[in-house]
Amino acid sequence: MKSKSTSAWSAAQSEEHYGFKRWGTGHFSVDSDGYVQVQPLGDGRSIRIMDVMHEALGMGLKAPMVIRFQDLLRHRVVQLNEIFAQAIKDEGYKGVYRGVFPIKVNQLREVVDEILAAGKDFNYGLEAGSKPELMIALAMHESNQRLIICNGYKDHDYIRLALLGRKLGKRVILVVEQLSEIDEIIRISGETGVKPMIGLRAKLQARGEGRWALSTGDNAKFGLNTAEVLFATERLKAAKLTSCLRLMHFHIGSQVPNIISIKNAVVEATRFYCQLSKMGFPMGYLDVGGGLGIDYDGSRTNFESSMNYSLEEYARDVVFNIREICKGAGVPVPDIVSESGRAVVATHSMLVVEVFERINKRESLGQRHQPKVKHKVVTDLEELLRNPSRLGRLERYHDAIQKKDEAVSLFNLGYLDIENRAAAEAIFWQICEKIDREGGRKGYQPEELHELKKLLADQYVCNFSVFQSLLDHWALNQLFPIAPLHRLDEKPSVNAILVDITCDSDGKIDRFIDLQDTKDYLTLHPLNGDPYYLGVFFTGAYQDIMGDLHNLFGRVNEIHVFLEEDEPNGFYIEEALAGSRVADVIEGVQYQQEELCRKMKQQIDHATKKDMVKPREGIRLLEFYESQMLAKTYLNIEPPNGKKRRR
Repeated sequence: MKSKSTSAWSAAQSEEHYGFKRWGTGHFSVDSDGYVQVQPLGDGRSIRIMDVMHEALGMGLKAPMVIRFQDLLRHRVVQLNEIFAQAIKDEGYKGVYRGVFPIKVNQLREVVDEILAAGKDFNYGLEAGSKPELMIALAMHESNQRLIICNGYKDHDYIRLALLGRKLGKRVILVVEQLSEIDEIIRISGETGVKPMIGLRAKLQARGEGRWALSTGDNAKFGLNTAEVLFATERLKAAKLTSCLRLMHFHIGSQVPNIISIKNAVVEATRFYCQLSKMGFPMGYLDVGGGLGIDYDGSRTNFESSMNYSLEEYARDVVFNIREICKGAGVPVPDIVSESGRAVVATHSMLVVEVFERINKRESLGQRHQPKVKHKVVTDLEELLRNPSRLGRLERYHDAIQKKDEAVSLFNLGYLDIENRAAAEAIFWQICEKIDREGGRKGYQPEELHELKKLLADQYVCNFSVFQSLLDHWALNQLFPIAPLHRLDEKPSVNAILVDITCDSDGKIDRFIDLQDTKDYLTLHPLNGDPYYLGVFFTGAYQDIMGDLHNLFGRVNEIHVFLEEDEPNGFYIEEALAGSRVADVIEGVQYQQEELCRKMKQQIDHATKKDMVKPREGIRLLEFYESQMLAKTYLNIEPPNGKKRRR
């Protein structure tokens, strides 16, 4: 039976508490029964995510798990193209939009397949930043109307691959990012007799904002400065390849939070474009690069995990500024290319993790561990807890810290036994909790007490690896929306940070989205013995491909979900991909499964001969070892006391 305070809580309050209406983009929300649902097409048809989890569990797939909503991926591709088409129509723009998807953002075949299928009617192309990515693009690219943009460092084989595509009639554009590349392109073009399509990437002075602001400017890794742009054009003219220069490109960084930065960059790049056009180069394309953001926290600000503009505003500003500059310069407008990757794929994918343990500082002292003879430092702390003198919160906090430090010093000197130290620590945290509760009833909060909620937060242990599944959170402090997938008709009451199962202190999530700035904890529900699942949303960009094998935790289970009205719960799982087995990851670091099993058998045989284990037991031990080679790398969470868990 629910408590009165819990039953007074509504799913709508949870929806507000976790910010779904701010960051959910009309796709993610909470239903009246307290479950998170997704509307992949934003048309009212929804899927309850816990229904997806239950079906996956029935297939033998457990969390951690990536769920891809393929309809949402398709929707984002169509939406991007249609919004640009509408902006072009509204502005009376004479060119067309020719978007490309940067493969580096998510190279997985299922993702690229879906993007190309969704973009077929829009001639939506691909961008490659390496030789392997170019090889994917060339093979997957089926329409010669679609572009393939070639970025990144290039050797002679990379250039030959691009010219192979040109030989097949594909619109492959080699973007020169280092001046030395222009000579190689000219040389190999002469050897093969294939005329390239060439673009130049400019190092703009317009600065980006956010984490990747240094992608432009004088010290940027890629691009040509103004003098180098002129050198490149002179070499093309000298090689009689003037007709090959077709594109001007810039990129001011990923996840640009401020639309002003984008406007400034578009203006500067269009000036470059117009100058090259007036110099007699045919041009035809202006590539505005990436940078189109995702509003991870829903604040609609220029904070690094947000964006202060909409997709519609972005498209209008790009189209308008290019048109105005070209009109003033008397130059025909170019076709517009953008390399929006994060904005296309981030929202379609989410990570589901299971919380299986709670680490609590304040509930660790049981009656069995009460000291038989209490030391004065313990009784002093008990006195502070009772607070008969009505000391202020800050003074009590200072006194409690002093007494806790005193207890540690006494213990280290041998004057305090372990039971009294345990009691001192437990009472200290009880004092802190009481001070924090009192602070909730007061308006003013002294600065030193601001950290109390973070210090008091529980640790919810989740069966996943931050380094494998959320690398950007560890490496860049990237924020992701996180919320329970169920029990949202109950009031959350536990402030917690999330910790993973790696043997690394950095394996945690202790920074969460909030409307005002960020939070150091997330308020969740108490664990009750049943599975408790959290969703980490918007993980479709970079996280899938950049994860590493810290502690040899491998790829997680993955399912691909499609809307289907004829199915009982409105969806079907098109594909289920099992996560890495132990054998898979250890072979990836140069161990052989057979060799390890052979070595283990030798040791068990030796132990059997020495009568350390019985023969039958030795067989069982070896069978168990061999069976674990085929097990998943993550924990196999079982319910406490062998009880069957409710779903």
